Formats: sequence, C-alpha cells, structure tokens
Amino acid sequence: MKREHVLPDPADTHALGEALAALSRPGDLLVLVGPLGAGKTALAQGIGAGLGVREPVTSPTFVIARVHRGGRLPLVHVDAYRLGGHADVDDLDLDASTDESVTVVEWGQGLVEQLADEHLEVRLDRRDDDVRTALLVPHGPGWADRLDGG
Repeated sequence: MKREHVLPDPADTHALGEALAALSRPGDLLVLVGPLGAGKTALAQGIGAGLGVREPVTSPTFVIARVHRGGRLPLVHVDAYRLGGHADVDDLDLDASTDESVTVVEWGQGLVEQLADEHLEVRLDRRDDDVRTALLVPHGPGWADRLDGG
C-alpha cells in the first residue's frame, strides 16, 4: 500500500479507511493526526465500514470513546482532543480492550502511543483547494511490513 495518498473527496478518505481495516489485526493502534476538518472522523468511519461495523461511527468528541462491536474486530474509537495528558488516557482504561480490538484515536499524538508496542500514525491534512492528503507513518516493523505488502 502506498504511504502517501491524495483524497479529493470524502469517499476517497472512506476508501483509505476500508483499506487500512483490511490490514488491521487485533491489538492494532491507529493514531490520526491533523487539523480540524482534515478527515479524521471520515477515515475512522471507513475503518469501521471495513471492519464490518453495522452501527454509525460518529465523532466521540463528547463521550471521549465509543466501542463498536459486531464486525470482524471490535473498533474502539477515541477522541483525545479534550484529554489533558497521560493520566486522562489512563483513566479511560483503554488498555483493557486494546488486545482484541482495533483502536483508532483522533487527536492522540503524544498521548496514546504507549497503549501498543507499535502503531500506525496517519497524518491527515487539508490543502488550500480543500483536497485532503494522508501520510501513513508506521512505528514498528509490523505495520511497515503490512504496508509494504508483507
């Protein structure tokens, strides 16, 4: 899979999420990084669809975390925007469900990486022409191998 993607519309962001879901395994952590409006929730929705989640995947901004079951793997979707630090992440007790789930964290850079031995960082951005871009940055050999087709 390519590491850099141009995403002209939300359907492209959704499709990238589905492709990442196809590569996902129990215990995976995906950290979505980018400014407001870059497509983090759209990507999470694509991941949910790719995992076979039947219920709507919406931004967990006000509830912080949602668990979606019923797909190939459970999806834990977290919005870390309002979390103040590592203590707040620990209070969520996310590590209790990470081993059997795919955990997707919006706004989690610098806060949640300790939840897994390795993770995939997805750097999303929105250009001036309103086209989104994504850069996939693997942290650890597992994600690097999967992205490279291994």
